[in-house]
Amino acid sequence: MTFLAHAVRKAARDHGPATAVVAGRGPLSLSFHQLNASSEAMAARLAVRGVGQGQVAALLLPNSIDYIVAYCALAKIGAVTAGIGGHYAPAERQAMLERARPDVVIGTEELLTGHLPDARIIPVRQAHDRREFAAGLPMLGRERTHTAPKPRSHGEPETIVFTSGTAGLPKAALFGAKQIAAISEMDARAQSGPMPLLVATGLNHVGFMTKLAGHLLSGNRLHVLPRWRAREALDLVCAERIPVIGGVASQVSLLLRVPELGAYDTSAIRALVIGGGPSPAELVRRAREAFGAAYSIRYSCTESGGLGTLTAFDAPDEELFHTVGRPRQGTEISVRDEEGAVLPSGEVGEVWIRSASVMSEYWHDPIATCTALTPDGWLRTGDLGLVDDTGCLRLAGRRDDMYIRGGYNVHPQEVEGVLQEHSAVAQVAMVPRPDTVMGQVGVAFVVPADPDAPPTLEELRLFAGPRLAKHKLPEDLRIVPSLPLTSGQKVDRSALRKRVGP
Repeated sequence: MTFLAHAVRKAARDHGPATAVVAGRGPLSLSFHQLNASSEAMAARLAVRGVGQGQVAALLLPNSIDYIVAYCALAKIGAVTAGIGGHYAPAERQAMLERARPDVVIGTEELLTGHLPDARIIPVRQAHDRREFAAGLPMLGRERTHTAPKPRSHGEPETIVFTSGTAGLPKAALFGAKQIAAISEMDARAQSGPMPLLVATGLNHVGFMTKLAGHLLSGNRLHVLPRWRAREALDLVCAERIPVIGGVASQVSLLLRVPELGAYDTSAIRALVIGGGPSPAELVRRAREAFGAAYSIRYSCTESGGLGTLTAFDAPDEELFHTVGRPRQGTEISVRDEEGAVLPSGEVGEVWIRSASVMSEYWHDPIATCTALTPDGWLRTGDLGLVDDTGCLRLAGRRDDMYIRGGYNVHPQEVEGVLQEHSAVAQVAMVPRPDTVMGQVGVAFVVPADPDAPPTLEELRLFAGPRLAKHKLPEDLRIVPSLPLTSGQKVDRSALRKRVGP
């Protein structure tokens, strides 16, 4: 049995009539009993259509209760669910389908476009009421089959989660029941009782796919928006008295820009738990003041199952502003050189993570798997960082983002952390461009705090000069209205590098 199937059934027994999932603020919702019954009904309908144990099923569904019911139904069959979702561009969805090689594709007709794989295609219509959920998602009965899938058993695999693809095409991280059980257990330690939560990520994100089981077992009420928008998210958080805001730093920045933020009743908000990229010190200060809540920075990656390090809610400012905290219980962090040797505190190297939550492999990619995972269970993250003398991890950027100016290594995130503190800078990202003399030099893309008063290159260099070596300072400046983001809400550095040109 998959761990999610176990969690759905146990949650129905433990939390029965309580609300499990809500479309926005309602009225459409399902209790734990209803979610269990709806997923049982859909599982039965899928089984009749030939979906079986161990088959890979791709979900091409928008952020909705339908996606959750389908995921739970597939878990009950014993299928391996590859979450794709509806917010990706057609080319991105195509790349994910090619990577997943599914036996079955379940999706709405709006998303079942382009070149589809040689698999059973099952079109569905989103359910409009609880009766349709109770009968299983409305299947349109026009499925297409080229190669009929046959039931098979992979044993352990349960879900495939795609990486954000900031360094190229997304990879497919595979998780099994053991990892999802471990993630659920680790998250449960940090929670004292059921609570309402807004799902801040896409449902195909690691923050949902590997954590849904834990939310169900904890009795949490999950609110799902079709698309995260700052005003709608803030309205929901305040109206539903949601105590914890989760998500990524860019979402916090957008929440702080909501007009009349001060008029909202944010008294129920106790904490912001933010990952998916750096949280600049000024953003943390503003968020704590605006919401009157603690702020915790989380560091992880898709391959680690969404778990890694965190800063404590009562962490001193030096730790909160400049580190990503210490390893969570059950997680080991190590900083290694290019040969894999452990580096002493204070030296920059690649961050390695080991825990029971780390993925099993990259699906259908043994070479990438061998590159990322060591025989003794360590995950090479590709992130650069150091462990300081307090035991906290300080990140220095991505291994692939580093560039070399005149023989000296430059880690963009280190430079960004300093420039971000300039009062005229709202957001900043550094990428290299070729230089005939130095090889590469840094280009700063800056979103100004005041569009009518952007900073100059000279001002930024003078500001950062006392804290950074000269070779690290930007040598070109581009003022932009916004930074491009990936589907995972991370800065798209590949898009910035294209703007710089060869």
